[in-house]
Amino acid sequence: MASLPFGSTASVDSNQLLVETNGSTQTLILNRPKQLNALSSTMIKELLRCFIAYEKDDGVKLLIMKGKGRAFCAGGDAAIGFQSVLNEGWKWGANFCRNLYLLNYIIAICIKHQVSLLTGIVMGGGTGVSLHGRFRVATEKTIFAMPETTLGLFPDVGGSYFLSRLPGFYGEYVALAGARLDGAEVLACGLATHFVHSNRLLLLEESLKKVDTSNPFIVLEIINKCFSKRTVEEIISSLEQVASNLPDEWVDATIQSLKNASPTSLKISLRSIREGRTQTVGECLRREYRMVCHWMPPRLEQVHNESVQQYFSTIDDPRWEELNLPTRHSHGRNIKSKL
Repeated sequence: MASLPFGSTASVDSNQLLVETNGSTQTLILNRPKQLNALSSTMIKELLRCFIAYEKDDGVKLLIMKGKGRAFCAGGDAAIGFQSVLNEGWKWGANFCRNLYLLNYIIAICIKHQVSLLTGIVMGGGTGVSLHGRFRVATEKTIFAMPETTLGLFPDVGGSYFLSRLPGFYGEYVALAGARLDGAEVLACGLATHFVHSNRLLLLEESLKKVDTSNPFIVLEIINKCFSKRTVEEIISSLEQVASNLPDEWVDATIQSLKNASPTSLKISLRSIREGRTQTVGECLRREYRMVCHWMPPRLEQVHNESVQQYFSTIDDPRWEELNLPTRHSHGRNIKSKL
């Protein structure tokens, strides 16, 4: 087990991120298995240090990221975050998101190839540290979701960037319904670049032939028809019309997920995904940072366009600062995300 290529952080747990060196390959292991590898401030800072150092290190050619235990990463550590915000106020949450979004951006533009092994749970913040990388490998154990609308938030960590670029209106479906996808579905929609069986990771070519999905074209047709609607209300109405003509457990579950989600989150997420289609990953992260710093009506019809608009404006507080992302030198190349 190699040590980090820089000084350790002042953390109560210096082993939250493990680093293994094998020639020119660095393997980063998220090491909080009891918390499903939920991201803590310490882990985020360690990952930032790693990616910044590796980008400058010519000896590092490949980065592999994986989680220890049964999860890749279940997202941000909500328990610690909630308590910290109670104790320290909104500034703690803003700083946490600032560092996390900066990490997402560094990963997105990193010139080194990153392979993320998405076996087990991959949710929320876990998607931000993996999907912005070059290669994402799903397995039969992958459980992917962006459940933010059910938690009263919206898909962040660049979610409005990578979800808005999925085929058809699949991004709206994943974002608004908080849908759980298995490994085959993650591969089919493009969130993963490869699929291998968990115990045969080296046999990628053979494993890809085993990917099997049921009626994928019918599902995609329904998603494109319903989630292309202009408003959340119209999306739900369209799904209900489909359900009345074509009884299906998947459609019923999707409708119920939407009705159980936060109305404000649904409307903001829909607009965020649609704006993200024409924005760079940096623009998406800056906008999401403005939105998260703003961050309540019980019914969809009570969430007016004016209230949605405020989440896309700057914060009216002299202490607040815009998210500043570092300028990267392209050396004549256009810098863009890997998606």
